[in-house]
Amino acid sequence: MNNTRLTAATVLLFAGLTALLAGCADTKTDPAVKPPQESAAPSAGGSASADSHTSTHLQDTRNDRTDDNAIKVTANPSDITVLVNKQIMLPDGYKPSDLVEPKVPFIFQEKDERRLLRKEAAEALEAMIAGARNDGIYLAGVSGYRSYETQKTLYDYYVKVQGQEEARKYSAEPGHSEHQTGLAMDVSGSTGKCAAADCFADTSEAKWLASHSSEYGFIIRYMKGKEDVTGYNYEPWHLRYVGIPMAREITDKGIALEEYDQNARPVSK
Repeated sequence: MNNTRLTAATVLLFAGLTALLAGCADTKTDPAVKPPQESAAPSAGGSASADSHTSTHLQDTRNDRTDDNAIKVTANPSDITVLVNKQIMLPDGYKPSDLVEPKVPFIFQEKDERRLLRKEAAEALEAMIAGARNDGIYLAGVSGYRSYETQKTLYDYYVKVQGQEEARKYSAEPGHSEHQTGLAMDVSGSTGKCAAADCFADTSEAKWLASHSSEYGFIIRYMKGKEDVTGYNYEPWHLRYVGIPMAREITDKGIALEEYDQNARPVSK
């Protein structure tokens, strides 16, 4: 992977933004392009007003899609095991109704939406970070919940910098981000070194997560060697909560979430 790529957090930090956004995506710098401004952080426990949008076969109208890759809207956005990827999106305006701030360390001081997770996932994250600490591994949160508006700002910027084909390898289109479900958290060591960066894979923290995160209900969502299945580059820092039984089965079998759901179609990059 190209070592000149920057995390979303670094892109916004270099712009001097006080509302630092630590994302799971990497991108190259371009001095001619100004990085995006972050959306105002929503409060915890916002309404899930889009839960009533339950159509499952809505066609996407964007002109870069073919009939074979038509987008579906998930009928169960609040399900802990919901599958969201390049071909399955969340309903318009979806926001989880039970977002809370887990009592864990973060690598930033700002109070914003990145600190939020759905309640069940937040409690599991607290238990996991405590368990890691008992093993001498000190973890911290990097980026949790991300609104549709924030994801759109990031994705549009990456497309402008690198083009759509490259951006889609590591950044979700708005409405397709796991962060919007409130069930995903990017993590790093407590120092923030290698946060959401390729070098995290070689850290003791990443190795601990690979071995133990499923014990707390999390999976490494974008696995190495499964890029053609998930549609995204390997991200050892991106944890997705699915519950302990499912997490253990997925991890033991070495499969991606798409492969667990037998009805899911392969993802097209």
